[in-house]
Parts: sequence; C-alpha cells; structure tokens
Amino acid sequence: MMRPLIPHKTVWAATVLAALLLAAGLGHAQTVTKAAGGANHSLFLKSDGSLWATGWNEYGQLGDGTTNNVNRPKQIVANGVTDISCGEGYSLFIKSDGSLWGMGALALQVAPNPVSPIQIVASGVTAIAGGVYHSLFIKSDGSLWGWGFNGFGQLGDGTYTDRLSPVQIVASGVKAIACGERHSIFLKSDGSLWAMGYNHDGQLGDGIFATNSPFGINQPELIISIGVTAIASGIDHNIFLKSDGSLWAMGNDYLGELGDGTNNNVNRPELIVSNGVTTIACGQTYSLFLKSDGSLWGMGNNFAGQLGDGTRNNTNQPEQIIASRVTAIAHSYHQAFFLKNDASLWGMGLNRYGQLGDGTFNNTNRPELIVAGVSVTNLTAGGGGFANQQFRFTLTGPAGSNAVITASTNLLTWTPLVTNPLGSGSLSFTDAVSTNFPRRFYRAALTP
Repeated sequence: MMRPLIPHKTVWAATVLAALLLAAGLGHAQTVTKAAGGANHSLFLKSDGSLWATGWNEYGQLGDGTTNNVNRPKQIVANGVTDISCGEGYSLFIKSDGSLWGMGALALQVAPNPVSPIQIVASGVTAIAGGVYHSLFIKSDGSLWGWGFNGFGQLGDGTYTDRLSPVQIVASGVKAIACGERHSIFLKSDGSLWAMGYNHDGQLGDGIFATNSPFGINQPELIISIGVTAIASGIDHNIFLKSDGSLWAMGNDYLGELGDGTNNNVNRPELIVSNGVTTIACGQTYSLFLKSDGSLWGMGNNFAGQLGDGTRNNTNQPEQIIASRVTAIAHSYHQAFFLKNDASLWGMGLNRYGQLGDGTFNNTNRPELIVAGVSVTNLTAGGGGFANQQFRFTLTGPAGSNAVITASTNLLTWTPLVTNPLGSGSLSFTDAVSTNFPRRFYRAALTP
C-alpha cells in the first residue's frame, strides 16, 4: 500500500573495498493528491488510489453504506481510484480500468440513492464533472457524455429532455469539462471553449443575457476558438485560463465572483488577470486561482470564510490568501481545499456537516491543516564493510499518528521494520543492517 513518493536520497559510505552507493527511498504518507467538494460533503483521493469521504451523508453520497454524517475522512474504496467529483448530494469516481462509479442522489436517479458505490459505466471513462442535478464525463476517444436534469439544455444534446442514463453529446475532441447548476462548458483539444444551458446571467459568454423561457441553449455553442487551457464553473459563472497565463471570467457577479472590481454580470469573457495564472477552481459563488509563484488568490462570496482571509467579507477583486508553496486547489460549494508542496492538505469555509474533515463541525475563515504530509530528515549512513551498516533518520508528521516503516533490497518485497506512534510529532529510527548487501530502500507512511 505504501509507496516512495519523494526522490530517493543518496548517501555514501566508505568501505575497505570501494565506495558503495546506499539509496534510501523514504516517502510521504499516502498523501492526498486531489480533493472535491459537493454542497456539504467532500471527497479526497490519496496517492495509493484510495478514496475517502467526509461530511453530509443524507443521500448516501459518502458511499460508506450508511446515511450518517461524519467529520473525519473515512475510507470508502481501498485502491484503484484515479479521479473524483461531487454534485449536490452525490459523488462520482473513476477507477483505473476506466469504469465510472457513483453513490448518493445520482442526478435524477440513475439508481435510487445508492449508499454504496455502484457502477454507472463499465469502461473507457477518463474525466468526470458533477453539477447540481446533472453530470458529464469524457471517454478515452474524446467523446462527451451526460445525464440528469436538462430543463435548460445543459446536457447540450439538442433537447430539453431529462436523461436517466448517459447520452452522447459530442463525438470526439473533448479535453476538459465543467458543470454549473444549470449550464455546462467544455474545452476541446484544439483550445476552443464551448458552452450550453442556462444563460440568464450571461454565463455562456456569448454576448446574450437570455430573458425568455427556456433561458437556455440546448446544444454546444462556440465561445472562444483557440488558446484556452483550463476551465472551471460555479453555480452561474465561469472562469478560464488561456495559454499566456491570463485569467478570464463571465456570468453572474452578484457577490464579486468574477473578480473584476464590480458586482455586474458579464455576458462576454473579460480579462481579470493578465498573466502568471496556472490553476483555477470555482466554488458555488466564489473563485480561486494559483499563480506560478505558488500563491493562492480568491474572490467572491466569503460568508463561511471559504476565501480563508480571516474575515467573512466578500471581495470583488482578487485577494492573496497564501503567499507561496501552494500546488493544487479543489472546487467545492462553500468549502475550499488546497495542497502545499509538503503534501499537506488544508481547508477553510463551511463545516456545518463536517465536510472539512477536521473532526469538528465548526466553520473556519483561516486555512486549517486537514492532513499533514510526512517529512524525513537527518538521514545518515555509517559503519564499515559490507555488513553492519546503520541507517538513521527522523520521521515527522502529525502528533498521535502511527509511523509505519518498511525496508526492501529489491523494491519488490517489503519487510515491516517498525510501527510506532509519533507522539509529539517525530520519531527517530536506526536500522542496523547485518547483511552483505547494504543497498537498502525504505518507505515511510502514516496511519491514523
């Protein structure tokens, strides 16, 4: 289950015969690699392919076989998960075999609120996006599919008919997808941006504020022809990146989520940041982005502290939240998550149902550590000859966790060495190797 997640550290020890290379592959714990948030629940994907869930569970969206809320991440699937997404009261995930699975209120009942994961598509799925009441996915051939509520044309299949099972929308070339409440956008491999669905607030970016029923475009409409590299959707707004690192936005701006300094809806894409943006994410009525220096920025609705700036005040222009070292951000409704370069997971915002996974039901307006990364320091090797080498290192992480350390000589067979509590947050360990094969690999992980 454990795997080395940082580059092998290399040390040298002199022997009477030659200088022998001693490699130690000490890694982080099964670290969180992706997070996703629904209305009041959250999913976490770990580096070992395990799926974890926390928060509101009335419809079985956590997938743990119950409808009980939890405020600590709970393992749902042990391995093999490659991607995750959340809707209003449901969850979706992809396995390594390309199968698509879901649990909860699966957008107009593809199944009656399963409280454990059920398979929706058997193979070929590469990306997923959950909206409020509709879902989209991409297959390996680049085709776009969707199901669920379609009253505003958000599925883009040319109708306003709700779909209880997946229907094909686009035959090929789709690279990325995002769902709002009643609209959808997607990115093609040629860099073009397309949109469909509800357009009352200009969220499709086609220059129109639709005011007549059914308020929606029911087939994909070209918005930008080239140069788009990433997309994200809130409930009624969208943001996207261009290849030059510029950030653009359109749609509802009532709470400042577009970040243009006003609270006026916009029906054409407008430039928000001219360069340096690398990653984007949307909450229901707020937006987040990362810059190339690792800084985290946000704008929009902040009623639950989801911007993490220490207040609950909305802002209609980008505000720096974290100055550096942020590597990834996650979209959700009223809670936000980000990863730092030490593999730690942080969260802020609404936590009424335990969706932050911090063990409480308290909202927070400052970033709070949810899962700590593991770091290894003071790695040394000593001793003489081929035998009796000593490898010493210190493992640090969250206090109270158990450190699990294994060793191998071939990277295939791993022998447990120690399972000890970290106590105050660190553990020093020495492995005295009495073998004529001093090349050793180590893995370190944490368990709750």
